[in-house]
Amino acid sequence: MIVAVTGVVLIAFVVGHLLGNLQIFLGPDWVNSYAEHLRALGPLLWAIRAFLLVSVLLHIFYTISLAIENRRARPVQYERKDNVKATFASRYMAMSGLIVLAFILYHLAHFTVRVTDPRFLLLKADPLNRYDVYSMMVYGFQNIFVSAFYIIGMFLLALHLSHGTSSFFQSLGLNDKKLTPRLALAGRIFAWLIFVGYTSIPIAVLFHLVKPAQEL
Repeated sequence: MIVAVTGVVLIAFVVGHLLGNLQIFLGPDWVNSYAEHLRALGPLLWAIRAFLLVSVLLHIFYTISLAIENRRARPVQYERKDNVKATFASRYMAMSGLIVLAFILYHLAHFTVRVTDPRFLLLKADPLNRYDVYSMMVYGFQNIFVSAFYIIGMFLLALHLSHGTSSFFQSLGLNDKKLTPRLALAGRIFAWLIFVGYTSIPIAVLFHLVKPAQEL
């Protein structure tokens, strides 16, 4: 249940973060205003970040604990193992989750702490004296290696979500034989919509559909 509840908290963040990021297609003013509103939250923003961090740590700890318990329940390996119902995503939830965590840490270092790209320090404030987050995002994704890593990270996140969203209902006992396949399908559709939404940004930047507001 802890894995399920913390998973829902993180899914809500993923959706909210996506809606914020997609404002890049509306122009610099939208993104910079969004970023400024977040910054203006001050202590509340740090409280939200702390809450999300605790949710991430609990989610990882109990996911790994469950995986270890499952292995200990059968210490002797099967001579032959055929997966009938278990999907690839469900079998590698712990692994995909840890890789996604590594991606998140890099993503924070890249765009939040801004220590991986020295060009970010050269950006001037926009006409309203706000940090130009819009141009920062564009310059960040102009690096094909960064964009490729981002897309791979989003693929693994979608893989993780494709199982996690539907298993939430199972963990809380809220499904049945008729509902389970529908929830599984809805979970996969949701996960890949998230993937398309996030990856549309680096792809648009790489194809020069979105350009920085200022030149460096």
